[in-house]
Amino acid sequence: MIFKFLILSDEVEMFKREIKIDADATFLDFYKTIIDCTGFSEKEMASFFLCDDKWRKKEEITLVEMDTYSDEDSLTMGACVLSDYLEDEKQKLMFVFDYLTERALYIELAEIIPGKNLHAPLCTLAVGDPPRQVAQIEELKAEGVALDLGESFYGDESFEPDELDKEGFEGLDDSPVEEESADLY
Repeated sequence: MIFKFLILSDEVEMFKREIKIDADATFLDFYKTIIDCTGFSEKEMASFFLCDDKWRKKEEITLVEMDTYSDEDSLTMGACVLSDYLEDEKQKLMFVFDYLTERALYIELAEIIPGKNLHAPLCTLAVGDPPRQVAQIEELKAEGVALDLGESFYGDESFEPDELDKEGFEGLDDSPVEEESADLY
């Protein structure tokens, strides 16, 4: 059985990739095919997310084993076979390629072709340039991409250090450690 995927970007309107891959391939095989047809670097972290019909993330499949403290096992690309997780046409996935800003490619299982097999994955359609794999924060802001990176403190232009209240920091000015370190200089 062959899976045909359509891959789009919400950042680059003309970007489109179509990949055909054997249903018995792993998510790691799929990852490598996406890396090859986009020119992305393998040195960046990435994950697939199985999504519902409204693109809400459900289950994560990571590139490497993640240390989790939950009861759930972490799913890795090398251990997960596509056909074990994908069974319906129009099933949706996200490929998060920039962890800092949660930027992703949107993937849909466009067609399931039964009775055929592929020895190697193929990129059968490549239109447009992919988004930059690692974008600069300033570039994203200029393009109107909404970011919530916790910039409401030191990164906020309106931050004033004298706005910090001293509550909870009493006694630090006369701590013995500070006096000892002052003697060292």
